[in-house]
Parts: sequence; C-alpha cells; structure tokens
Amino acid sequence: MRKSMKTSITLATTGALVLTGAAFGVTTANASTPNVQTVSSSSEASKIPAPVASVPEVLGGTTSVALDKGFTDALTSLKLTPGVSGSAKLENGAVSFPITTGSVTYWSPDGDYRPYVQGLLNHNGSGLTLKAGDTTVTLENFVVNPGSSKLYGDVLVNGKLAAADAYLFELWGGSLKPLQLEGDNAILTGTTVHVSEDAAGLLNKTFGTDAVKRGLLVGTATITAQIK
Repeated sequence: MRKSMKTSITLATTGALVLTGAAFGVTTANASTPNVQTVSSSSEASKIPAPVASVPEVLGGTTSVALDKGFTDALTSLKLTPGVSGSAKLENGAVSFPITTGSVTYWSPDGDYRPYVQGLLNHNGSGLTLKAGDTTVTLENFVVNPGSSKLYGDVLVNGKLAAADAYLFELWGGSLKPLQLEGDNAILTGTTVHVSEDAAGLLNKTFGTDAVKRGLLVGTATITAQIK
C-alpha cells in the first residue's frame, strides 16, 4: 500500500478529486492507488470549491505530538518506556517525526466541502518505541492520511517486522484549529491522536496485557509542512 501512496499523491488542484454524492470515488485508471480521487466530469469539478491552500509537494517539516499525561501514566503503569527510532525526537513531553514526502490541500472548515483537509504525509525512517524488559515494539514509517483520519505504519518487535502498513492511530479533528501560514510553513494543530483497535490488540498481545484500549488518547498533533 505504501508504495502506491508514495508514488501517486494527487490532489484537487491537479484535477484529482471527484465528488460523488456524499462519498468519494476512484476511477478505473487510478483503482490501484489508494486515496486518489478523480474528477469525472466538468459539472462535478465545478462543485469543488477553491482551496484555501494547496501544497502539491511538501518540501519538509515535522509532525509532532504533545503526549497526553493519561497516555504517559498508562505507559508507566504497564512498565513501558517510550523512546524513538531513526530521526525522531522525544523531548519536552513531545515526540516529533520529520516529514519526508507528501502533499496536502486545505479547504475552509466553514464551508460544506468534506473532508476539508486531504493529502498524504510520509515520515520514512523515524518512529516511536515502547520497551518492557527484553521486548521492544517499534512503530515507524508513518503515513498520515488526514482525509481518512488515519495514521498507518510498520510494526517491529525486537527489530523484526510484525505488521506492515498497519492502521495504528485514529486522528480526531474536532479540535483542529484553522490553518496558520508562518513564513515558509503551513501549520495545522489541534488534531488528537488515539490508539486504533488494531494497535491496541497488537500491543496487548505483545506485552501480555489487556489494558490498552481503542481510543486511548496519545496526544495532540501539530503538522508543520514546509511549503516553499
């Protein structure tokens, strides 16, 4: 899945989105590419409002998550020690992952067009680790899909791949703040990050517990995308 995500990121401003009633569709030509939507007629294209901002190619930046105290307390109670892998950083109560490739388009949340944030952001070569005793689980190579409100990634247990492109975290955008433009950066902050059902099951099985629940709040995300 990630290969097609990385190589086929297209957005509304390049004629890539189609509005089909309340849902989005994929044309036959793009059927092998997840999350790519294609305009099938000029009338449908006319229904798509102009975005507030569009970044066909993100040049860098970071996705950072300010860790929630409830999450860190849960880790402590499970005797799990958080850490990072690759180029990620953990400091001042937040974990950050460099954006390596991607694109994003943002429409006004005051309008009717949904989802109003669309695109893909890849974070290759960085991740989050959870360690207990001789067992280390690494969640890495994140792909953020704001349109579907999901974050995918690879899961390694003691360095061996346990799951590829797993659905790891749910992204809840109810508290997302309006887009900020600061210098060369577009900043989106306020999305909360929650453990998915798949991730909860995997962590519980690996660490021999049932304490990790779907929906556990990990923290609040800030995406800083370099746009020029």
